[in-house]
This record gives sequence, structure tokens and C-alpha cells, in this order.
Amino acid sequence: MSSNKEGLSRVLTVAFALCIVCSVVVSAAAVVLKPAQEVNKTRDLKRNILMAAGLYDASLTVEEQFERVTTRVVDIDSGTYVDGIDPDSFDSRAAAKDPARSRALEAEEDIAKIMRRSDHALVYLVNDESGSLDKVILPIHGYGLWSTLYGFVALEADGNTIAGLGFYEHGETPGLGGEVDNPRWKSLWEGKQAYRDGDVAISVAKGAVNPQSAAADWQVDGLSGATLTSRGVSNLVQFWLGADGFQPFLTNLRRGDA
Repeated sequence: MSSNKEGLSRVLTVAFALCIVCSVVVSAAAVVLKPAQEVNKTRDLKRNILMAAGLYDASLTVEEQFERVTTRVVDIDSGTYVDGIDPDSFDSRAAAKDPARSRALEAEEDIAKIMRRSDHALVYLVNDESGSLDKVILPIHGYGLWSTLYGFVALEADGNTIAGLGFYEHGETPGLGGEVDNPRWKSLWEGKQAYRDGDVAISVAKGAVNPQSAAADWQVDGLSGATLTSRGVSNLVQFWLGADGFQPFLTNLRRGDA
């Protein structure tokens, strides 16, 4: 009986020691690898920004391509640049959770279902070889069917013509709402118009868009079998291009008053 207890005690001691060793190894690995993980995370975000605007070239490094991009912080309500916030360290998700740096949205204005909106946001300005503005890329997010979709919408220098749209994070159903990742569907956004007579007009249709219709320039085909995801994408794009989103900034940008 005594030998059984001693044997059990040894097993427990070895198991406990093994757990301690494994915990130390995992913790050390997490600390050592964290800088590399942050670099990869930043690089992946930049790649998605470039992809949304149709600028990504797999034959070049992300850093080389991102040299054309200037990142600025804007005050969303006034639509003007903010110089006192470092764009490299600004975290919009953290800001949106902080009551001191965000505001709660009323139900009637919260069509994207994000509940709170940060007071500030990052915008990405792409210049051509002559230094003139070529494209502006804006971060967007909002609720679909199962998840919050995070992505970017890119506009041409006129602040109205859509150059592209893409999502880098979501949990929508594969094969249905997950078709927001389908290159064919994303290509439908290119050349569409965001505004009509000064108001946000771009939307995702319930079905296929009739190219001969008067509204064709402001509509994108809906996702087959994913009505709620399509509606969510339509709502979030309209919110972020609207008066509570980036419309003041885009208006200032066109006037040269940002």
C-alpha cells in the first residue's frame, strides 16, 4: 500500500514539474516571438490596405509598395487631420471602447450596428509618381449576419468613384456570406459611385443589378443566399461614407480643407 502511494506521489511530482517546465517554455516563446508577431500583423494589415485599392503586387515587398501610402489621423466629426496623435500607435478598436475617446450611437444612426464610434480614425492616402493624390483608403466595419466585418474601401482621388473594397476579418458563413472574399464579387465594386447629388447612394442590391437601370452606377449585386450579410455590408459602407463617418473628411479633401 505504501509503495503504491509513493508511486502515485512520484507520478504527480513529475507531472507537476513537467507542467511548470512547459509553462515556462510557452511563456518564454510568447515573449520572444511577440515582436515578430507584431511585425507580421502590421505587414498583413498593410497588404490588405493595398489589396483593397487594387495596388498589391506579389512580386514586390509590402514595405516597398507602402512607401506610396501616407497614414494620417482624422477627427471624424470635423473631417480634419489631427497632428497630436501618432498614427503608428493609434488603435481604433481600443479608442471605440473608451468613452473618453468615442461616442455612443443612437439606434437610428447606428445602421452598421457598431454601438460606439471612435472620435478619430486612420486614413490612408496614396500618391502617384508626381506626388498628387491618387486614392484614399478608409477603414470600415459593421455587423453582418454572424460577425463584425472589418475591411477597407478605396476611393479614387475624386472621393466618389470606388476603386475597391475588401474585408480582412469576419466570421460569415463560408460559401454564403463568406463570399465577401470572392474576387469576382469584390471586383463588382470597382467604378461604382459612392454619392449621388451629395448623398450616399451606394448599396448592395437584393439580387443581380440590371446594368441598364438608372441606379446601376450606385448598386452592387447581392450575395446569393446571404441576404443579411449583403444588407450588413450595404449598411456599414453607407454608415462610414455618410455624415457620421468619413463624408466630412472626403468633402474637405475635395476642397483642399482637410
